[in-house]
Amino acid sequence: MDRRRVQLISGWLGSSAASPQIKTHWGRTEAVRAQPPVRVARLLLLSALVVFDSQATHAVAADSRPVLRPPADVKAADHPWDDGTKIDVTFSLSPDDRPDDNHKTVAFYTVERSGEHDGIFEPVGGPRIPGKAAYDSGTITTTIDKCRRGEPYYFAVFAVAPNGRKSQPVFTRSPAVGVRQWFDGDHLWLALIMAVVCGTIVACIELARRGWPVKIRRIAGLDAVEEAVGRATEMGRSCFFIAGVQDLNEMQTVAGITVLSHVAKITAEYDARLEMPTARSLVMTTARETVQASYLAAGRPDSYVEDNIYYVTDEQFGFAAFATGKMVREKPAACFYMGCFFAESLMLAETANTVGAIQIAGTAEPAQLPFFIAACDYTLIGEEFYAASAYLSGDPDQQGSLKGQDYGKLFVACLLIVGSLLATGAALAGQADRLELKETLSRATAYLTDTMLK
Repeated sequence: MDRRRVQLISGWLGSSAASPQIKTHWGRTEAVRAQPPVRVARLLLLSALVVFDSQATHAVAADSRPVLRPPADVKAADHPWDDGTKIDVTFSLSPDDRPDDNHKTVAFYTVERSGEHDGIFEPVGGPRIPGKAAYDSGTITTTIDKCRRGEPYYFAVFAVAPNGRKSQPVFTRSPAVGVRQWFDGDHLWLALIMAVVCGTIVACIELARRGWPVKIRRIAGLDAVEEAVGRATEMGRSCFFIAGVQDLNEMQTVAGITVLSHVAKITAEYDARLEMPTARSLVMTTARETVQASYLAAGRPDSYVEDNIYYVTDEQFGFAAFATGKMVREKPAACFYMGCFFAESLMLAETANTVGAIQIAGTAEPAQLPFFIAACDYTLIGEEFYAASAYLSGDPDQQGSLKGQDYGKLFVACLLIVGSLLATGAALAGQADRLELKETLSRATAYLTDTMLK
């Protein structure tokens, strides 16, 4: 508030408070001072004028601050090597954005998107904070994803001060349209890793065909098959085989049928009785063909009994009730569980354990493995179950494929170890205040996880 205004208000308040007023009463003239309520009202009015004037002064001072200069040369173009859902936005830094400025004038940049030039723009992505590379080149390129393929988009870029004040927006002059490319660059590393793994598998298969020794560690559960069948033969009891409760579209069922072929061949050689209830009719048909081929390969086609492989029911617990009842009545000497199992796994294994049967189980269901391990004599865990075919057949193609897959898993495991080391190094660098090293390791970790292993 200027001095003259203060003087006028003070004079008005003082004269009003000090000078008497002339009041006429029944012909007499007497001086009367202003009443106290009038003085209080005038004091309140003065206070309000002072507060209002100070706020207006601050507002004028705030508006008189220098305007934040916006970025320049905003361009948008289709992102190369993608599926048409990404657009690259490039813009020059604001002239007020200087890396050597101790008091940052520009904190970050924001990008907004609209489907029309005069439409409503909405923010996309988070704040864009320029790094060393951006200050060196003077430009920032950011990729806007989740765009609709084939639709035009306009973009606006703002510079934002530390107090949240925005600059004037700078718009793209022409729309950008995302176009699907022939190859998605986001999957380049996936294609390279697949090429390496597949190439290794093919190379191992070719080497195995040429006599290269493929060493596969011993799997105790598969080595014990002959022991279990021999025990059943000596005791004069049957062998019980269950290939899970799922159909042939389940890979574990296919792996179980592969083990069934080996078990059937040994039972044919030992002239033991093999019985197999199934929970799916298609599994029954496949199992009959497999067992018949195994008996034929063993030179005992007359010993094959088709009725020993039969269908029970698709109902999970109905099948489990039948199988457990059969075990209690016939008391088999050897039980094999190879396939996909659920809640019935413990019911089957505990029942066979009570009748004294030797049990060999194999499944890739993590939730059922503890029950089989606790109740069975031998258990094939996960990969051992799938490797049974190559282990039992000795076929060079299968063994070479198994070896090549192991090399592929080793390669992926090495990538995971490298990623863990990079992330750990970035965390330690941050604790040691080595910001440049932390930024470098963080970018490498992000590239490994978000690009290579995406």
